[in-house]
Amino acid sequence: MANKLTGEFTFFRTQPKNIRTLLITNMLYALILPIIEIFVGAYIMRNTGNSSYVAIYQLCMYIGVVSTSILNGALLKIFKVNMLYSFGIILTAISLMVMMFVQSLGIVQLGIAGFALGASTGFFWTNRYLLALNSTNDANRNYFFGLESFFFSLWSIVIPLIVGVFLASLDGKVWFGHAISVNMGYQIITVVVFFIAIGACLVLAKGDFTNPVQKKFIYFRYHSLWQKFLALASLKGMVQGFLVTAPAILVMRLVGNEGSLGLIQGIGGGITAIIVYVLGRVAKPEHRMKIFGFGLLVFFIGTLFNGIMFSALGVIIFVLCKVLFQPLHDLAYFPTLMKTIDAVSGIEKRNEYAYILSHEVGLFFGRALGMILFISLAYFVSENFALKYALIIVAALQLISLPLAKHIIKEVDTKYTKKSVNPKIETVVKPIVVELKD
Repeated sequence: MANKLTGEFTFFRTQPKNIRTLLITNMLYALILPIIEIFVGAYIMRNTGNSSYVAIYQLCMYIGVVSTSILNGALLKIFKVNMLYSFGIILTAISLMVMMFVQSLGIVQLGIAGFALGASTGFFWTNRYLLALNSTNDANRNYFFGLESFFFSLWSIVIPLIVGVFLASLDGKVWFGHAISVNMGYQIITVVVFFIAIGACLVLAKGDFTNPVQKKFIYFRYHSLWQKFLALASLKGMVQGFLVTAPAILVMRLVGNEGSLGLIQGIGGGITAIIVYVLGRVAKPEHRMKIFGFGLLVFFIGTLFNGIMFSALGVIIFVLCKVLFQPLHDLAYFPTLMKTIDAVSGIEKRNEYAYILSHEVGLFFGRALGMILFISLAYFVSENFALKYALIIVAALQLISLPLAKHIIKEVDTKYTKKSVNPKIETVVKPIVVELKD
């Protein structure tokens, strides 16, 4: 076992400097993600008791992501991409701190807090896409996203367990003569998050990253291949919003407190982390659609269990399926995204950031539809109905993603790779493949 771990570390050290820097940075940021994805929703549920408020918060957050993505494109003309990336990481930590220290949570406060956190994550994700796109190629992207997803999955076990146990242990405790509340526990956690964010920024500063050469990044008409991918992004966006809000709402309502939330996340994350790393290490580009389809099927099955049973056991099965689905889906989706950008940017001779920005718009369109679906069902029917069936509807629509993704990959491979419209698709890949075989 020790030899295998040493071998994997040695393989990691053989990767280019920028890839290693990005992976370590994202490994640190992954410590923060479970707080954003799980416990913010639980915090809102604890302080409002209204699942629709969680959805409204999430919708405002996604508006913030798109708004910042446009601003970020303009700022790339002035600042280096890794500086904007670092700014997004720090702003995420500050936004969490501000939200947790607010005394009351109404719709206005939630809207502002959601927009602020969305703005910060917008800086993070758009610059992350750009850095990953320019630092990797199609041959090593499975490894890059596999290792990244491994840490995301690993921390999705460790952090929810630690945070859940910590929050559950605080209720009713007295420190130095003062009663400690769960909300104070959330405040302590956000302070720790801030220091982790600083560490991630210090690591990122060691990379040698460059900005896009072409400055224009806003376009309204795109090649038909990219339009198809935007449809795929919208489908991903629909489920993405539910992955953030639904587990926290369901667990707080049907299972228990934050301690239960952390335990459930931890049960499924261990196996998932190992599976995703192994797949990222050994899977080839032609295996992506099999991974993609398996993830979609797992998620759909999980939503069926939740909708039919609508009990603590049903929620546990759903969350376990969600924990497995998310990294498998991303492991196939993001390399496909970047391969498509490589192809289309070569065809249209445009700045890669133009596609990253329009991709965020596509995600937002799907996220907004998903959140509006949930809020509408909760308002016009009932919250229980929305929690049961909105997930099934979205998961069923996700199944369309598989034939669409297969069609996109086939079109890229048959029509554009051979033309070498972007050297990162073909000519740069060959020596790296040889190096890995040696």
